[in-house]
Amino acid sequence: MNSSDLAIFLAILAAVGIFLFLIRRASEKQSTVRDRLERPDEEVDASAQQPARPAAEERARPTRGKPRPEGKPEAKADARPKARPKAKIDADDEAPDDEAEAEPAATADAAPADETRLREGLAKTRGGFVARLSRLFARKQIDADVLDELEQVLFSADIGPKTADRLFQSIKSRLSKDQLTDPEAVWAEIRQQSMAILDVDAAPLDFSSQKPFVLLTIGVNGVGKTTTIGKLAAKLRAEGKRVLLGAGDTFRAAAVEQLVIWGDRAGAPVVKGKEGGDPSSVIFDAIKRGVDEGFDVVICDTAGRLHTKVDLMEELKKVGRVCNKALPGSPHETWLVLDATTGQNAIQQAQMFKETMNITGIVLTKLDGTAKGGVILGISDELRVPVRYIGIGESVSDLREFDPHAFASALYAQTEPADAA
Repeated sequence: MNSSDLAIFLAILAAVGIFLFLIRRASEKQSTVRDRLERPDEEVDASAQQPARPAAEERARPTRGKPRPEGKPEAKADARPKARPKAKIDADDEAPDDEAEAEPAATADAAPADETRLREGLAKTRGGFVARLSRLFARKQIDADVLDELEQVLFSADIGPKTADRLFQSIKSRLSKDQLTDPEAVWAEIRQQSMAILDVDAAPLDFSSQKPFVLLTIGVNGVGKTTTIGKLAAKLRAEGKRVLLGAGDTFRAAAVEQLVIWGDRAGAPVVKGKEGGDPSSVIFDAIKRGVDEGFDVVICDTAGRLHTKVDLMEELKKVGRVCNKALPGSPHETWLVLDATTGQNAIQQAQMFKETMNITGIVLTKLDGTAKGGVILGISDELRVPVRYIGIGESVSDLREFDPHAFASALYAQTEPADAA
């Protein structure tokens, strides 16, 4: 081997040595990085939090003058989540207990607010035939053509032909010729006659007159019968009364479950039987339990649909006989629940039920969702049965005792020409 070959060989050995050295250094660096990544999270978190504490204390000094206790921020954070779920429950579930607790805090502003809510609930009805009347009376003087239009408006409204004719004839017979040309005089007569129709002579409702007070609710399916029972139970419970519910609608799917949900919400136990079972036996058991356990009020739900009209009416007759057998003299009230959105069909339903049952009260639901609320005039005029409650919304407080004077005032409120245009 000559000198040139030796030089090449040494150069190769040097290059190999350098290459192996570089590989070893790279391996050591990779091992170091792997060790750092595999360190426990606690060490990383501790090192990250070290600079944060002095900064938090530094921000606290200008407001308090001294470091803020560590427990304060945690307590404040805990308070916020607790308030949000409660507000959501109140809005979604219409919790009766929350509304009942709020009543003692009512102030003098409660009456105006209550009147405003009633007007809001009747807004769609005012936008119906009442608004048409308002536009008609916007003229400075009424002539024969206007009277013809008035007759058309009344008879095309959902108040029923009998009530429409009564209103129109009262205008023609009670007003002088001069008054007939005065829009204000005609308008005042309509309001007065409407109030007279709604103000049915009846004894005031007194749930304390009997113990237990047995209330029987009847009506076809879909009118809001079960919901009305639940809301009424919540109101009575808020007054301190012990309420028992009888799930007598054993034919409609989920009717019993719906009533149980309302009962749980109101704090009123529910007597129930088997699905498809005898409704009368359930109501009998409910009244007997009400007597034995000293309940103040027993509210009984009933079936709203059987195979035929005859079947339904015969079943309701049987229920009435069973009530009297369980507690002589009961039911003390029988209320027919009607849906305002059905218009004049509600009048026909009322007439049908009255042929079979001794109806002592009317509950008119869903007034806030229809322009056909004038049907309440037709119902009152046809049956001469007092309207006990009306429904103008979804919450428990929107089921309210019927006041004919307040209702008439709200129905014809803001109906001057400027408002009706």
